[in-house]
Amino acid sequence: MAMAATDSAAYYQDVTSQQRWRMNITLLRPSSLSLFYFPSSTTKKLTCRRCTAASDGVFSVTPPSKADFDYLGQSTKGDLNLINLGIGETERRLDGRGPIEDVARMEAQEAEHLLNHLGIPDPFSSRYSPRGIFCTRTLNLRSITAIGYDMDYTLMHYNVAAWEGRAYDYCMDNLKTMGFPVDGLSFDPELVIRGLVIDKEKGNLVKADRFGYVKRAMHGTTMLSTQTLSEMYGRELVDLRKESRWEFLNTLFSVSEAVAYMQLVDRLDEGAIAADLGPLDYKGLYKAVGKALFRAHVEGQLKSEIMSKPELFVEPDPELPLALLDQKEAGKKLLLITNSDYHYTEKMMQHSFNRFLPNDMSWRDLFDIVIVSARKPEFFQMAHPMYEVVTGEGLMRPCFKADSGGVYSGGSAQMVEKSLGIQGDEILYVGDHIYTDVSQSKVHLRWRTALICRELEEEYSALVHSRGHRTTLIELINQKELVGDLFNQLRLALQRRSKGRPAQTVAATHMDDKELNESIQKLLIVMQRLDNKIGPMMESDGELFNKRWGFLSRAGLWDKSHLMRQIEKYADIYTSRVSNFLHYTPFMYFRAQEQTLAHDSYSFHHPNRGDADSEDEE
Repeated sequence: MAMAATDSAAYYQDVTSQQRWRMNITLLRPSSLSLFYFPSSTTKKLTCRRCTAASDGVFSVTPPSKADFDYLGQSTKGDLNLINLGIGETERRLDGRGPIEDVARMEAQEAEHLLNHLGIPDPFSSRYSPRGIFCTRTLNLRSITAIGYDMDYTLMHYNVAAWEGRAYDYCMDNLKTMGFPVDGLSFDPELVIRGLVIDKEKGNLVKADRFGYVKRAMHGTTMLSTQTLSEMYGRELVDLRKESRWEFLNTLFSVSEAVAYMQLVDRLDEGAIAADLGPLDYKGLYKAVGKALFRAHVEGQLKSEIMSKPELFVEPDPELPLALLDQKEAGKKLLLITNSDYHYTEKMMQHSFNRFLPNDMSWRDLFDIVIVSARKPEFFQMAHPMYEVVTGEGLMRPCFKADSGGVYSGGSAQMVEKSLGIQGDEILYVGDHIYTDVSQSKVHLRWRTALICRELEEEYSALVHSRGHRTTLIELINQKELVGDLFNQLRLALQRRSKGRPAQTVAATHMDDKELNESIQKLLIVMQRLDNKIGPMMESDGELFNKRWGFLSRAGLWDKSHLMRQIEKYADIYTSRVSNFLHYTPFMYFRAQEQTLAHDSYSFHHPNRGDADSEDEE
């Protein structure tokens, strides 16, 4: 049921009062702010007795023509600057407090205290949250002029069991009409996860690490043993460029298709598929499933059902419209670029946004440009005709430029850039599909990119609850490594003794044969028992996220999954939902963390020669 206008306004005020405070700030000295604050249901603006806006002549914003690059290579466009009015006194006070290192340390401490006092999480604590925004490539939001959004599984999140379950049902109905034996099959969302790869030649579903080595695999609905895995994939890598063989599960929309395909692989192996359907192999079966699912989307029954009862399929996010409102009020141009058609977009956006916006705002008021039926990824790759939607019924007329406030169908990313007078890294595009949304906008246009992956929240929780298990596992592996080092040294000593050569050390050389053999035997038994303990623990690592496939972002205990490699390569930032931007600000400077290398741990633990000499002298 739609929320009444008065209820919508009350809800907005309630959410807003939890996020913001009205403040009267008296500036006492540069390092001290006296705060008198109280919750407000009537305003969300910051009131400052000294100054309220850049128009007071105190601040200026760096325009594109004056922008430079900072020490991390980010544009300074959009940075706030102090105009040289009364700044001399402020600078003298700062100078009187000592070196900038000391001043910054005190200011940082006061800033942290103030943030805690206001109940606002600082960026560092946000990193350690399941709803954090994680940065792989440094991004200055102040330099971003426009932010584009995908819709499905980005601006709105579907209940996967409901949405993909109905897609699966329609797909199976179409397959049954085609003559496939689908009776007795049901949708199992735990069977697959995003980031897996379908091997269309072998009828397998595989999980690869960042290098393309297959770490886990399933044929039909049966997991393959390590031995079978080695025999089948020991000499080949997953290569997503070979599209005729490998199909990457880029998005949650892939779940229903993958479940249906793997279940029908079992039916094909059982010989249950009638011969009159033709000589089907695993690749032909994949085409048949894809065709059936495509019909479910094209014929419109699935979307009509969702439009009639959106509350059954869409998970509401009251914070999402407020996050976009912050961005718009900060001067960002907001774009909606979706492959969904006009009628579906209008209905679903109304349902997801309007009831959570203040002052009778509509979702259309948030966006400068709306583009439906965008035909991504071609939207980023080539030019297509653009049509303006001119009536509520969806009637259209050709056009060559997108104007602010308009709704359009088709077109291209180049047309958007031309209409806005911006290009490349001035635009941030946010989507859930690694290839269609993130990879192609990055590769072809050099847009900045953000990936939405809702499963991150569940994985974060699973990792936290697996901490004890993983700590014990790592401890056992370290113990085996230490025991194994001694075992290998004694084995080498025995080998040298058999050739009449001295061992590595005098002590090892003087060990008698009985002592040497008994030590080797004991260590070998210990290592075998450790293996029996470690093996099952390694197999169960990640089962709190998914019992078959483990963690989304990991392949094995330490390595990254192929999915995580794609995210790091193409997404500048990634997070679980768009509303997470509400916990930051539209002026956030996302800084990438240091990337560790294999030899880093050794260099960090190696004593500095100069320090050692100094200690000796003392």
